[in-house]
Amino acid sequence: MTMKKERIRLLDILRGFAIAGTLGTNIWIFAHLGDLSYITTYEYSSWWSLEDFWRMFILFLVNGKLLGLLTIMFGVGLELKYRQSLRKNQPWPGLYIWTSCILIMEGFIHFLFVMEYDILMSYGITAIIVSLIIKGGDRTISRTMKVIGGIHAAFVLFLLLVGILGANMSLGSFYEVTLLYKDGTWLEQVKYRLDHFLLLRSEAILVIPMNIFLFLLGVRLMRSGVFSPNESGKRKRKKLFNIGIYIGVPLNLLVFIPGGAFDLPVRYLFAPILSLGYLALIARMVERNERLWIWRRLEQMGKMSLSCYVMQNLIASFIFYGWGLGLGGKVNSLTVILLWILICCCLMIISSFWLKYFTLGPMESMRKHATGVMQR
Repeated sequence: MTMKKERIRLLDILRGFAIAGTLGTNIWIFAHLGDLSYITTYEYSSWWSLEDFWRMFILFLVNGKLLGLLTIMFGVGLELKYRQSLRKNQPWPGLYIWTSCILIMEGFIHFLFVMEYDILMSYGITAIIVSLIIKGGDRTISRTMKVIGGIHAAFVLFLLLVGILGANMSLGSFYEVTLLYKDGTWLEQVKYRLDHFLLLRSEAILVIPMNIFLFLLGVRLMRSGVFSPNESGKRKRKKLFNIGIYIGVPLNLLVFIPGGAFDLPVRYLFAPILSLGYLALIARMVERNERLWIWRRLEQMGKMSLSCYVMQNLIASFIFYGWGLGLGGKVNSLTVILLWILICCCLMIISSFWLKYFTLGPMESMRKHATGVMQR
């Protein structure tokens, strides 16, 4: 295996792993019909029952961590596109701006028709901003990361202080939302998302600074050779492992403190640290036995990550919402975890079958065609 192929394979595996992990967070929103209190600790003032503990344990593992990893991988992908434009002597960002605009449109369609907590729109906007930043070189990237990272960290730590001092951290009532997803038609749900567009997109806007930082982190990781199979790459990944696991795990364990004060810091500040640990851990496991069937399956999911992201949310919507099987609010935590695993297995089967006959996933193919039309 050549260096280039091995690096690309690892990136695909990490993307597939991240996509599966994002569903590990979103599935609780689907299962509880849009009630965000089930992915937070705002409603708790004491320890959990076993039922709640299973849910919080999975959220400790995935909530924000796999989204952080996916965001870093988008930055890696942006760097690869940048290198491609340099090799071909093409203007930058040039066509990449149009590609990002297509991603924003795809995200809007996904938001409107599938899920209100879409990440693609935010990624598209972030990609446009970062594509302009990297033109300034490594010094500009470093300065931007320091400034925007510092502002983001200060804001999140301020929210932590407010929470510790006893401010009311409640998200409000989700009674009407759960009724909508339990009994409402699909068209009524679409109308709800459109009518509350700005409110439902508030998180996607607020996380743009964090996304910019993580995109740029992905660019720097790629440039530093973190994904290289040589000894230098292994040493760099070991450092990431130590940071991610030995610092990231203790910080993320703070989510088990009830009351909600640590929910936002864990998701938006501490989780990306553990993301680096996951990146290094997966890379180490692949190195030790790269022929395991799970790596091939995750690699295939990673090759059609956009399609799998949309498909997993479509499947979860059908399983839990009233217009589908209507299981929302009727299943326990262990059943939700089992359904998460089954959906991931389903995506692996679909990806494996699809890539036997096609080079790209369905949404990836449509984007490539749209980009080709713009280029002509």
